[in-house]
Amino acid sequence: MTNVINVPQSLDEHSFEQVLQQMAAVPLDAKVLLDARHTRWASPYGLASLLTLGQTRDRSRPTLAVPDSDDTASYWSRANFFYYADEFFDLKGVVPKKSNAGESQVLLELTPIAKSEDVHDVVDRIQQKAQQIITHELGIEPKAVVGFTMTLSEVCQNIIEHAGRGGWVMVQTYNWTKRLGRRVVVIAVCDAGLGFRRSLESSGVRTERWDDAAALEAAVVRGVSRFRDPGRGQGLAGVRKYVGRWNGKLSVRSGTTRIAILPDWDDDVPLEENLPDFPGAQIQVTIPERVAR
Repeated sequence: MTNVINVPQSLDEHSFEQVLQQMAAVPLDAKVLLDARHTRWASPYGLASLLTLGQTRDRSRPTLAVPDSDDTASYWSRANFFYYADEFFDLKGVVPKKSNAGESQVLLELTPIAKSEDVHDVVDRIQQKAQQIITHELGIEPKAVVGFTMTLSEVCQNIIEHAGRGGWVMVQTYNWTKRLGRRVVVIAVCDAGLGFRRSLESSGVRTERWDDAAALEAAVVRGVSRFRDPGRGQGLAGVRKYVGRWNGKLSVRSGTTRIAILPDWDDDVPLEENLPDFPGAQIQVTIPERVAR
């Protein structure tokens, strides 16, 4: 029997939980059809998380029914989704060829991160585009570009240092009409590796109450690291500082918990527990357009 998993019409960091809730009761060796035919929009987090989900189903290769909207399928193709999805899914439906049309909003297509050289390559590729988007489209002062590329580097480096396996990064800018009414730039980094709890456990970092929530609070809020070297563990602390300076949002999911550092424009909750268990870590950074006060 094939288990049909419905992919939401709009796929982002919150609606992806609907996919995980459906997957929770499905054994790893069961047949799965991810039905994205009616999906019309996906954020960088949504696309990167779908690839990450594919990585976790190595006992039975799932099928993915591609969006039947030509515009949606073309965008997924431009974002490199189908190029990498072919490794993890049997693709069902019409997969468009990749074209360069409309590629300007995708600052960085889905890109695999498996070693430090991949991180350097990502930063090199995006620096020129980052200058354009940060200063001209978001109205943020030019010196913020350095912090943006450092933030991108740090969240990617998290895969190298903690995941134990490769992951994905994607960066995009778009007009976030639904929630903010302004342009935003979004960084999404997802992997299916160890996750924060197991990574910290590997060097004996524990507290009296030890679970995914405690591990995320330690890593994201207090800057605790599994590395003993002075100065290590400051990557996410630096990301948090940068995001706060520009009134952005940082969201980190690992295991069964998501923690979020929230700006005044977002009504999300700072801590969600008892989510469907999902391996690794999934990080989203959102920086909004600056408005005159």
